[in-house]
Amino acid sequence: MSDKHYDVIVIGSGPGGYVCAIRAAQLGFKTACVEKRATLGGTCLNVGCIPSKALLQSSEKYDLAKNHLDQIGVSVSGVELQLDKMQGFKDSVVKANTDGVSYLFKKNKIDWLKGSASFTDAHTLVITGDAGPETVSATHIVIATGSEVMPLDGVAIDEQRVVSSTGALALSEVPKRMAVIGGGYIGLELGTVWHRLGAEVTVIEYLDRVLPGMDGEVSKQMQKILSKQGLTFRLSTRVTGAEASGETVTLSLEPAAGGSSETLEVDVVLLAVGRRAHTEGLNAGAAGIKLDERGRVVTDHRYRTSAEGVYAIGDVREGPMLAHKAEDEGSMLAELLAGQSGHIDYDLVPGVVYTWPEVASIGRTEEQLKQAGTGYKVGKFPFSANGRARAMAMTEGFVKILADQETDRVLGVHIIGPEAGTLIHEMATAMEFSASAEDIARTCHAHPTLNEAVKEAALAVEGRPIHI
Repeated sequence: MSDKHYDVIVIGSGPGGYVCAIRAAQLGFKTACVEKRATLGGTCLNVGCIPSKALLQSSEKYDLAKNHLDQIGVSVSGVELQLDKMQGFKDSVVKANTDGVSYLFKKNKIDWLKGSASFTDAHTLVITGDAGPETVSATHIVIATGSEVMPLDGVAIDEQRVVSSTGALALSEVPKRMAVIGGGYIGLELGTVWHRLGAEVTVIEYLDRVLPGMDGEVSKQMQKILSKQGLTFRLSTRVTGAEASGETVTLSLEPAAGGSSETLEVDVVLLAVGRRAHTEGLNAGAAGIKLDERGRVVTDHRYRTSAEGVYAIGDVREGPMLAHKAEDEGSMLAELLAGQSGHIDYDLVPGVVYTWPEVASIGRTEEQLKQAGTGYKVGKFPFSANGRARAMAMTEGFVKILADQETDRVLGVHIIGPEAGTLIHEMATAMEFSASAEDIARTCHAHPTLNEAVKEAALAVEGRPIHI
């Protein structure tokens, strides 16, 4: 017999877990959430999305003041980097967000079970924390344990010279030379942070392009923009080892297709080759929970695992490892447990890279449409022809809309440019309602706004943009 019984226990307090717990409590379930960190919010709020955006924002402002304000008539002298204050601001942002989740737990009468959870059966957990082990049970148990850094053979993380994203957020000084292993979202975001602050950054990517999951044209253009900013790229390159010695790290490199090896000496290495589902310590087998070949929890379309009464959401199951995807799954699952319905269109989960300029994408890429044999039309509009972008002195990039050849339904949208992560949500809403490119083109957009570039791209689908 367990010490406590709940209607719902959520394991993990990241975006998926805490949203699921809050929604379950709102729906009348007696709810608890297991979290082993000293603060709530999971990787995202503590050492991921939130702190990285604080550093991105701060480094952008520093770079703007130091290198770009003069072009709009603002002369600034004596610009100084105070990295300790910048890190302090980042920490204050993290605290505000994690304290916010704690407040929401108290508001919704959610018990925080502090410690690590391990299954003894499908309805019983042992929580191991500072106060010693405690046994709890629930009618429904939700696995929301998220993901962890993907390791790379030969590259041992010490969070000093060879760092993960966690260590890269906490560097106490700007490295002179930094190597970033991995040209995806995390690598480019954190690479640009330290480049703006003064580091010489080399991005090493095994594949032949950066942002490999995005539209090919976007990937190619983004590499050009970042190269112009000063980042160096080594594509189609494999890292076979990293040896730290004193104040430097020597990387061993070779062509991905095979060939002669070479070395690269840097001060700090960021390993950012991806993330993997985190299930260590759950004792999933005791509950009869099946994992797939990649270590993810196997679920059906209603997030049910192979164990009756056990569910999984977020990074720990299949699908894009994105906080907003986890949040929507958490909310939907709570509603399903309450007998309600839920909906997530996994073809319409937006992805955003928070470099500058930003990159945002939703729906299908050109490569995917070609592979599927789908006929499509393309409409593009550059920010260099948008009045607001000119006024902001931020004209790099474009909006690209892909529409069905026969029906004109919008199938994919890809944006490089200022506020791309905000602009993409106009198209997210439109695509949820099966909008056509003509629907977007005939919607009145305020002038002068960046969103006019979206309208012009929609007009361009039919070959009739106004401003180019």
